[in-house]
Amino acid sequence: MAFFRTQERTKERFSLLLLDLEEYFFEQHTAYHVTSRSKKERKIRGSLKVCSRSVIFDPEDLTEPIIKIPLRDCKKIEFVEKENNPFNEPKPPIMSISCEQVIFIKESNVISPYRNERGTNKVTFQLEVWNKTEDVVQTLLQLHRASCLDKLGDQTAMIAANLQSRLARSSFDKNCFQSVAEKPHMECAVEMVMPLVSNPGHVCITDENLYFQPLNGYPEHVIQIKLHQVRRIYKRRHGLRPLGLEVFCTENDFCSDIYLKFYNTADRDEIYYYIATFLENHVTEHTAESYMLQWQRGHLSNYQYLLHLNNLADRSCNDLSQYPVFPWVIADYTSTQLDLTNADTFRDLSKPVGALNKERLDRLLSRYRGMPEPRFMFGSHYSSPGYVLFYLVRVAPEHMLCLQNGRYDHADRMFNSIRETWKNCLEGATDFKELIPEFYGSDSSFLENRLNLDLGRKQNGRSVGDVVLPPWASDASDFLRKHKTALESQYVSEHLHEWIDLVFGFKQKGSEAVAAHNVFHPLTYEGGIDCDSIEDTDQRIAMLTQILEFGQTPKQLFTSPHPQRITPRFQNITRSPSINSPISELSPASQSDDSSFEDLTEESRKLAWANMGSLKLISSHKIHKEAVTGIAVTRDGASIFSTSQDSTLKMFSRELKEFQRSMSFSNMALSSCLMLSDGKTVVCSSWDNNVYFYSIPYGRRQDTLMGHDDAVSEVCWFDDRLYTASWDSTVKVWQCAVNSSSSHKRSQFELLAELEHDAGVNTVGLNPAGTLLVSGCKDGTVFIWDTDSYRTLQQVQCHDGTIHHLAFSPDSRHVLSVGADSCMKVIDVQTGMVISSVRAEEEQRCFYWDGNTVLSGGKSGALFLWDLLSNTVTKKIPAHSGAVTAMWMNELCTSVITGGEDRQIIFWKLQC
Repeated sequence: MAFFRTQERTKERFSLLLLDLEEYFFEQHTAYHVTSRSKKERKIRGSLKVCSRSVIFDPEDLTEPIIKIPLRDCKKIEFVEKENNPFNEPKPPIMSISCEQVIFIKESNVISPYRNERGTNKVTFQLEVWNKTEDVVQTLLQLHRASCLDKLGDQTAMIAANLQSRLARSSFDKNCFQSVAEKPHMECAVEMVMPLVSNPGHVCITDENLYFQPLNGYPEHVIQIKLHQVRRIYKRRHGLRPLGLEVFCTENDFCSDIYLKFYNTADRDEIYYYIATFLENHVTEHTAESYMLQWQRGHLSNYQYLLHLNNLADRSCNDLSQYPVFPWVIADYTSTQLDLTNADTFRDLSKPVGALNKERLDRLLSRYRGMPEPRFMFGSHYSSPGYVLFYLVRVAPEHMLCLQNGRYDHADRMFNSIRETWKNCLEGATDFKELIPEFYGSDSSFLENRLNLDLGRKQNGRSVGDVVLPPWASDASDFLRKHKTALESQYVSEHLHEWIDLVFGFKQKGSEAVAAHNVFHPLTYEGGIDCDSIEDTDQRIAMLTQILEFGQTPKQLFTSPHPQRITPRFQNITRSPSINSPISELSPASQSDDSSFEDLTEESRKLAWANMGSLKLISSHKIHKEAVTGIAVTRDGASIFSTSQDSTLKMFSRELKEFQRSMSFSNMALSSCLMLSDGKTVVCSSWDNNVYFYSIPYGRRQDTLMGHDDAVSEVCWFDDRLYTASWDSTVKVWQCAVNSSSSHKRSQFELLAELEHDAGVNTVGLNPAGTLLVSGCKDGTVFIWDTDSYRTLQQVQCHDGTIHHLAFSPDSRHVLSVGADSCMKVIDVQTGMVISSVRAEEEQRCFYWDGNTVLSGGKSGALFLWDLLSNTVTKKIPAHSGAVTAMWMNELCTSVITGGEDRQIIFWKLQC
């Protein structure tokens, strides 16, 4: 289990978990525990650990218990020199400790609750290196004085001063470098953070490695991480302060390779940015929005996406107060078969656990309404160190004993049954906990008492053993397999965004949280209180301890509704009172045996986009006197029409490789063109406020639509409707009856709607079904419209400056836009959220995309191939000598034509 990676570094039975919370292990010495039995002296060899609040003796003989003596219970600590024997041989000095309590741990080498022996005790130790004895005694006396101070704040300050003094007197041992050629970049004092404990030492980073050297040499002399193996790094909020740094050498594991806590933010940030330069994909690209886009399009599983969100929200398996949180997704723990085609099998993911039971919620809301400010609905949280260890006690017994002062919880309150735990989460007055990632992993050891721990007996007399599983699970591995299948199921995929809104999103705080019945104690929220502003040291430490142990709400990642996942077409999920299907995975709905041409075309498109990097230039032709503004092609591909700022529409023959016709409608620039579905008419927009219809068979202008008060910037067409965008701040919708059979009969135009904007409209586009329209303005605003009602669905301010081009994805879920600010942005149509944003090295002027990959034309004249899932340029192709201003792509995505400011059109072919 990844949770215990740090524990695997040592085989010692001593652990930092034997220390009290917030205690440090300073130094260790080989020593003997001297005991007297029947007047005969007995020496037990072992290691003496000097800690900030205790002395711990770890004997080599595993049958002997570990001895812990709290310094606050010590009455006297002495250095005793013994007289020489008759032969004048020196006798070793001893260290004598008189105390009121001795704690015995791991008796007979068994992990079990600690045994406390109270009463006056005298414990004697003899150090193997005699001349160290007096120094150790002086250290213990100093730490004893700190432990006996009345105020907790004074104790903490004195211990912290001792720690900083030790760190200042030591430094990283550069003899530990893997290579003599390594060049150190920086070194500073830090603490390595592990669940419930931290270990002080020094970090050193070179041009090849990150090293951590513990002050006490535990669990090993030095820990090394190769920088070229690092895949992810995160800044962390540790103890409510921006001091943490977590380093991962894997993509999807939720446990890091090292978690460091710095003593100042500047040191943390310097190492963070230094490591970032070694990452293949720069760290700033790992945003919630970029992961969201990958998840939406099926490139991340639900499990992987939740892990990434937890990481971004400061959740870490090394910090139990901010452990990764996962949802309960199944509500049925009583049936013999798990039916994942029945919606009643699942928990309502739109509600927090505390709101799932209406009767309990009504009681909580009644209390909430009568509560003084600041009010809260739930007095406990959905994630805390106690809840994490509640689930993991069978594999982390020492963590539980550390958290609970050497005791397990009462047997009836332990994690005994999945069904009973779920029931208590629904009905308990203070139980609102969610799950942890282990419930969706592959290691079932946390559900089984493989260590044969004595976890106590319940009131019914039964011992606490393995967790009782639901009837539908044959064993623990089967439970995890079905549980993870449920997490990845169609139902959860369609509703997981609702739970994300509650935990990481816009329903986490404020009025939306109140409306969603999702309000927890103020201390659980980031920024709920500034501990540094509390002057009383004891009060500040008590408040910090309460916050860390009570549970913390994740950092808010989204402030607007989270988009739904794009899911494949599955069989319908029905609500049914009977649960009798053994199906553990949903399967796609059966398709017709007859493969349609559209299916073949779709496969061809996917193949083409996968090979888009092999685009080859076929020929180039300079046919205009100014920049090309639009390209349209006849259905057979034989004739290419292009518009230009030189005011002409030109027809080029691909076969003859020369232009055959040139038409001028006015003395002002033409801004765009398109081919009507009849293949006989070209529509051109102009800066003279008009739209022109050109008849190919008759070779002349057929009609003119005078519809705007300023330049018409772009036009688009669907069925018999024409959409015209203009710098007069409108998009107009026209019903058009275009007459292509006669050169004399005029076409009919009826204005259906006028869509108002706050600035000039520079670009416009339709989704493939013609049900949605998107428009982009000169002020950087994107509008999404319903073409049936002409109602604004979304209005998003997403660019600084004019928008050059925008288009829907083939599935209509997203809009991609490029602007004068050199940014490329992906907008979720459903929510209006900007879910991906990348700043390019130059302005992108036009593009085509398939939802994941973008072929765009830049200001420099180059073509760029973008992978939106990683926000990286995968290929740059030299093309025009000026900006690429127009682009056309055929239906199969195998032929591309580009136009530029250099007055050329270039033909490209995909080499598959």
